[in-house]
Amino acid sequence: MEGGTFSGVGNGAQVDNKILQTFQKSFVQVQSILDQNRLLINEINQNHESKVPDNLSRNVGLIRELNSNIRRVVDLYADLSSSFSKSVESSEGDSAGTLWSDGKAGQKRTRPG
Repeated sequence: MEGGTFSGVGNGAQVDNKILQTFQKSFVQVQSILDQNRLLINEINQNHESKVPDNLSRNVGLIRELNSNIRRVVDLYADLSSSFSKSVESSEGDSAGTLWSDGKAGQKRTRPG
């Protein structure tokens, strides 16, 4: 989605820049959390390999922090998914497909009701 917009074939609706900025902000948040998780996992592994009792007990808190971060990522993706669905539904109208800014058409998926 290089151009930042796509149009429904039937109605010419465009995705608002504000929506794209919201998506970008969410992806930046997710990436930041994933980077933090990578550091946590490295520290957990080092503590585990050291077999030092204080390091092993510290892992309990680190693993809790890791689990909390994973829940945050799941929540962010759920919010993104919901926002994306709403924006696509509102921009599609009654169109049969989607035309992306690169000129490629995509088929509209319908969910069984």
